[in-house]
Amino acid sequence: MSANQWIEVCLFDDLEVNWGEAALIDGHQYAIFRTHDDQVFAVDHQDPRSGSLVIARGITGEKAGERTVTSPLYKEVYSLETGECVSGADFSLPVYPV
Repeated sequence: MSANQWIEVCLFDDLEVNWGEAALIDGHQYAIFRTHDDQVFAVDHQDPRSGSLVIARGITGEKAGERTVTSPLYKEVYSLETGECVSGADFSLPVYPV
């Protein structure tokens, strides 16, 4: 898949507010989120710490004004905008344009 190629995963209205959905595209799993302010974010579905495919089941929220997702396993908090771990751990979550 090229960087200039967009892939339609679902309709905007198919996404529930503050809920993640997993999408399988070309053998790779992504987590798609719609936040309370109707922003949409795409990140890896794979938890950076454990390697488990669980990020779409994480809890969305905000920390210091930044939209976040909390891993359901080890509770690291990641920025949905940058992928940076904002809870202090030395992990990052790949993010993708939507």
